[in-house]
Amino acid sequence: MPPNGPREPYAGPEAGPEAPFPIKLCGPVIKGFGRGSKELGIPTANIPTEGLSTEHPTLPSGIYYGFVGLSLKSCPSAAAASTPASSSPSTTTTSLSSTNTTSSSSAPPAPPLISIHPAVLSIGFNPFYKNTVRSVEIHILHEFPRDFYGAALNLLILGYIRPEYDYVSVDALVEDIRVDCAVAARSLERPAYARFRTGAWEAWLTDFSWMEGVDAAEVERGVLNQ
Repeated sequence: MPPNGPREPYAGPEAGPEAPFPIKLCGPVIKGFGRGSKELGIPTANIPTEGLSTEHPTLPSGIYYGFVGLSLKSCPSAAAASTPASSSPSTTTTSLSSTNTTSSSSAPPAPPLISIHPAVLSIGFNPFYKNTVRSVEIHILHEFPRDFYGAALNLLILGYIRPEYDYVSVDALVEDIRVDCAVAARSLERPAYARFRTGAWEAWLTDFSWMEGVDAAEVERGVLNQ
């Protein structure tokens, strides 16, 4: 059960990430348990856990924060919807309050094919749902007009927020996740963390050359056991 009392507004030291951070993970977005959008109203992008298991087998379960680089080039529905003006690689950043604006035709503009966003993520088994498979569930702090299964995602984990908890209700779970989102957004706005979306780190976040070796059929089969 989560502890009583107010939550800390920030996570991680002011001076910047400490070991073992930053942690780099890559993977195509796969279908997860299907609960984020439907039950919680908090959509997640799931990636395979192989890289985590191989490179960081002792990383504790819990809630983390960082930046994601996202490429929609390998996502047919998103790529097809992109306008010619947004088809060239571009990088954008958003905060927790950012949303897509609405065009004069009332349809949201197509997202850029390559972008960077702050994110909060869960690594573990989600005690509330009693998962038996460890997962990496990423909530990107940005609104997207549609799902993007198959998209390439680079994840840069910069800090730890809290351990996993069980909850008495879905409402209690959602309330804590909302606080996690706010904590992640504030924490990433600090200069020592914001620098990780620029320079050499930006180059890594937007390098999806590893996707060339990914089998699209394997991505389609990469559905987490429920």
